[in-house]
Amino acid sequence: MARHDASELARRLARQAEAVCRHYLSNGRRQGNYWLVGDVRNTPGRSMFVRLTGPETGKGAAGKWTDGNTAEHGDLLDVIRETCGLTDFNDVADEARAFLSLPRPEPEPDRQRRPAPAPTGSSEAARRLFAMSQPIMGTVAEAYLRKRGITSLHGTGSLRFHPRCYYRPDEHSPTETWPAMIASVTDLAGRITGAHRTWLTPDGSDKAPIDTPRRAMGDLLGHAVRFGVPGDVMAAGEGIETVLSLRCVLPDMAMAAALSAAHLSAIVFPETLRRLYIARDNDPAGDGAMATLIERATSAGIEAIVVSPVLGDFNEDLRTMGLESLRAAARVQIAPQDVARFMALAA
Repeated sequence: MARHDASELARRLARQAEAVCRHYLSNGRRQGNYWLVGDVRNTPGRSMFVRLTGPETGKGAAGKWTDGNTAEHGDLLDVIRETCGLTDFNDVADEARAFLSLPRPEPEPDRQRRPAPAPTGSSEAARRLFAMSQPIMGTVAEAYLRKRGITSLHGTGSLRFHPRCYYRPDEHSPTETWPAMIASVTDLAGRITGAHRTWLTPDGSDKAPIDTPRRAMGDLLGHAVRFGVPGDVMAAGEGIETVLSLRCVLPDMAMAAALSAAHLSAIVFPETLRRLYIARDNDPAGDGAMATLIERATSAGIEAIVVSPVLGDFNEDLRTMGLESLRAAARVQIAPQDVARFMALAA
């Protein structure tokens, strides 16, 4: 949709701002010249206000809204997008036209067609989500990782942040939005094949209070969330936080998070790999992945060395026992030549 078409739709919606609010922000109410509601996702409350009267454009325009809690702002097309859980702007425009009882426009033959919506959960959807996200520095995602003791964040370009990532508990439940850490899953050539979402609380103090705060999408088998470029030595583990915790004491070693025990056991080896450190989780699934991965690596002529946590996983070790204890535990489990090559010296 051209920008002028979007602006015209927004203006038409603004002329019926109260009707739009009553329909899409039904948990709010009118107060004077404003519609008050909790947020743009129709949560009950009073922190967001929509102007119901005013000029068509410029300062104080009708249809413009601001959330006093988050400083988010926008127009009524944003309200439709968020309350309906839409990601593609064509879908937002179609919904707006339906509300306004406007016909859908005829396609212009000389205009380049917009890309079709990506199938839900596909690799293309994962690539689009990652592209829509922002670097983690200074975001809720960085705060979350630091809260979990992970302070070494160099070379984490595979991690990004989305302030309002869609979450739907199941097909019968409404769509919610939460801040999320977005991780790109890539093949050995660096092509994004999938994405992993960790939904977070608004302040980054913990994972969001939802049933499944971690979900992956796309083509995952054999691929991983990667930190650094693997050469002859690398480490592989299950979770992102597990791998990043070990990387705090081995900052120069390339590492990969396969996201689950099953996917860890199937990770594809780089052709240059000669020694693989398996950062296992201390549970039956971790034991099974370790055994399979040792067998596969040995068959490929790769030395496999298991690195085990004291507690459930390396992030638990880091948070419970501290950085120096984790460094000491790792030091005695890796090859002596790799201590000098990859391990960070104690401050």
